[in-house]
Amino acid sequence: MVVLLDSLGADERWLYPVFLAVYAAIYCVGHLTLFRRWAPRYRLDGASCLISLAHGTPAALAAAGAILAQPPTARGFAAPNSRLQDHVLDYSVAYFTMDLLHYLAFLPGDTLFIAHHLATLFVFVTCRYLVRHGAYALLVLLVLAEVTSLLQNVWTLAGIWRAEKPAAARVYRALSPPFYFLYTVVRGVAGPLFFLKMSLFYLSGQAVDVIPWWVRISWIIVVGTAITVSNLWIWNLWKELFRERKQIMAKKGT
Repeated sequence: MVVLLDSLGADERWLYPVFLAVYAAIYCVGHLTLFRRWAPRYRLDGASCLISLAHGTPAALAAAGAILAQPPTARGFAAPNSRLQDHVLDYSVAYFTMDLLHYLAFLPGDTLFIAHHLATLFVFVTCRYLVRHGAYALLVLLVLAEVTSLLQNVWTLAGIWRAEKPAAARVYRALSPPFYFLYTVVRGVAGPLFFLKMSLFYLSGQAVDVIPWWVRISWIIVVGTAITVSNLWIWNLWKELFRERKQIMAKKGT
């Protein structure tokens, strides 16, 4: 992993088109080959999960590596982006572009996901191509966002089939508590704490020379909204889980 990141950091090419082509290829393999026997909606969800799997854990590891590759003095909210950090941002921009195209083409009514992807792309693109500073903050958030990706995608795929496949239902039930717990710790505790630190820094005006005020405020609004929506989502899942457990206990008692 270290050798790969070193090689990537030394690469001066613009890698976004390469990353986008890779995601497109993975999506097509999932849609046309791996999940071709699935029902149309399931096939769409499966292809989306497949590219999410290709993005999540690698992006989290690469983001962590890109942060650690910088000396401590360069790990700041207003620090200039390194070449490696730019490549990691491009990797994520390519993923969100591909998944956004998926939703626009096949699921245009899923406005929440479309809005989420557009907002995320705005933050990453402005950091990568407009201000070229602040990647440290976004990569920390990327690590926090994607550290649960593998577990979440397996949980999602199991959830797709849980009504029809008993094995999938068992996997879904087994994964739900640990996934909910990890997601709550990351998105409900670590994420908000880091967001608070980031917001205080950007609102203090310390980055005014390198990141315009409208960019800083936009990042705060987008990230704050994403964290709020994520916590509402996991809260509803916890409520559903406890409601199901209560119903099961009630049935056993009768």
